[in-house]
Amino acid sequence: MENIVRKKHWENIYQTKDLKDVSWYQPTPTTSLDFLKQFNIPSNAKIIDIGGGDSFLVDHLLDLGYLDITVLDISASSLDRAKQRLGSRASLVKWIVADASIFEPTEKYDFWHDRAAFHFLTQEQEITNYIDTIQKSISPNGVLVIGTFSELGPQKCSGIEIKQYSETSMTERLKRFFEKVKCIAVDHQTPFNTIQNFIFCSFLKKQIIS
Repeated sequence: MENIVRKKHWENIYQTKDLKDVSWYQPTPTTSLDFLKQFNIPSNAKIIDIGGGDSFLVDHLLDLGYLDITVLDISASSLDRAKQRLGSRASLVKWIVADASIFEPTEKYDFWHDRAAFHFLTQEQEITNYIDTIQKSISPNGVLVIGTFSELGPQKCSGIEIKQYSETSMTERLKRFFEKVKCIAVDHQTPFNTIQNFIFCSFLKKQIIS
């Protein structure tokens, strides 16, 4: 999907649907928070949430005392909704409107989180660009967490084709730059009482030995 078409699609979604009317609605992002705890991410770590939109991860990060949070989404409307919900706390967060496939970070991150953004990248060049961006923009000891629809999950989301992953295919896709730590399968219950199966994997950046 072309970047302009993708952006228009997501702006329309966020301008026409309420928070509880989207399948990815999740008041408490338990899996993502568990990975934070597992890696003992310090409060001063630079954290970025890719495709964060108006999800609640940022609320929980602020509640936990994290001081350097960035939320990126292709939809300005989604970020505006998150800012409105957070009120004065929105000023404590960096907000970036960008397409993840062409995002050019200006800083390095210690915790790169992506729940259900990566699987929307279906073209080889987009996927390659995104992985290259992560490896260039994550700190040497940084943690990468990616959650996508599994091979048991949906083949589409919001009318768009996605790319399913398994533990094996996710690991293979990222092995050039990252070493897998852990993968888990997660059943997400949507507001419509349907189940979506995800695969969540955590990675550490490979250390280059000169």
